[in-house]
Amino acid sequence: MSPDEALARISQYDGRLKAFVRVFEPALGAGDGPVFAIKDLFDVAGIPTGGGARVALAEHPGANAVAVQKLLDAGWRAIGKTHTVELAYGGWGTNRAVGAPWNPWDAKVHRAPGGSSSGSAVAVAAGLVDAALGSDTGGSVRIPAATCGVVGLKPGRGLVSLVGVHPLAPSLDTVGALAKDVATAARMLGVISGPDDAETTRRSFNAEAALAMEVDGRRLAAIPLEHLGEIDADVARLYLAALDRLRKTGVTVQMVRPPKALDESVAPNGLLMAAEGWRIWRERIEAHGKIMDPWIVRRFEVGRDVSDERLEHAHAQRANDQTQFHSWLSAYDGLLNPTCPIAAPAIDDVDETTAPLSRLTRAANYLDLPAISVPCGLTPSGMPVGLQIMGRPRDEATVVALGSAFEAVSGWNGRTADISGFSSD
Repeated sequence: MSPDEALARISQYDGRLKAFVRVFEPALGAGDGPVFAIKDLFDVAGIPTGGGARVALAEHPGANAVAVQKLLDAGWRAIGKTHTVELAYGGWGTNRAVGAPWNPWDAKVHRAPGGSSSGSAVAVAAGLVDAALGSDTGGSVRIPAATCGVVGLKPGRGLVSLVGVHPLAPSLDTVGALAKDVATAARMLGVISGPDDAETTRRSFNAEAALAMEVDGRRLAAIPLEHLGEIDADVARLYLAALDRLRKTGVTVQMVRPPKALDESVAPNGLLMAAEGWRIWRERIEAHGKIMDPWIVRRFEVGRDVSDERLEHAHAQRANDQTQFHSWLSAYDGLLNPTCPIAAPAIDDVDETTAPLSRLTRAANYLDLPAISVPCGLTPSGMPVGLQIMGRPRDEATVVALGSAFEAVSGWNGRTADISGFSSD
């Protein structure tokens, strides 16, 4: 895709889709690489970083976020900044402060795009860009990827720099990639990865080597339905069908119950988000809380009463949980489950007091595991469902290889949303 092609599609369709908060004309970058979008949580020099809020997080950033700069240096072209849940704190993709994008799979009903990287997923799913940057603290790349029918790739920590990305919970935050296919997501990760500062010490990810890996003979664990909690019947059916298709690649898929259910990570992950987030954003909330999304304010305020002692204990418990789970997972090459237990509901039906979309994704952040969401089918109502593949610590290569192998047999290849109903013509 060229920048001109991207701008033409944005002009035609984004008036209703509302994936973008700002479009760059001309595009940033002088190369001839893929066209990408940037979640509005990442700094771009001289351009306000909105963060999904009415008051910008940074009015005039002095430099590009490291991930953005690496893409520009590699010849990728940036076409604009995309919507996010306010301060990235929500999985539905709603935003009562500045508005929420439309899920492109339904032009008649405004459905949840998934969050918090909502606009990035919508932009990719609607074919407005080749790929997009997102951040993932509890599923914020993988959730919108699943609900919008695209690929969402979250690496383990220490692989991609967070410099220039405004934080939610520093102990959980990661930068990830959204794209139409696994190869593009993997190549984006390859570009943005690698040592950069004291926090980013791992060597660069070799996308081509990962995409060329054979998966025949790999041994995978898949969580049985009875150990996944409440799952929509259509999601369950598509999940089991995805496992059968994956077996065609030569892998062994064994139904196994992990030592802890994935949703046991929801509460401790949530405590870390609230406690760390409150410490970071307290002054902003106290100054601007009245014009913020009220549900976002409530989530942060949960962290107000978390003492330093309790937070320290939570980090210690997390380290113990990681040791136990990593030891169990070492017997397998990956762990499979539905990315989300339900497909995207109508925005009007969203219950902000619940967070079902992140119930099966938060574990990857809490346990610091790489993970990918790959489309695995549509419900009878025409909404996408994702298969999540989690890998062993720091084993992004196997996650990508498995995602690519599944993509080849998934039956999804080339499927896109019909966005004609969003056209301004």
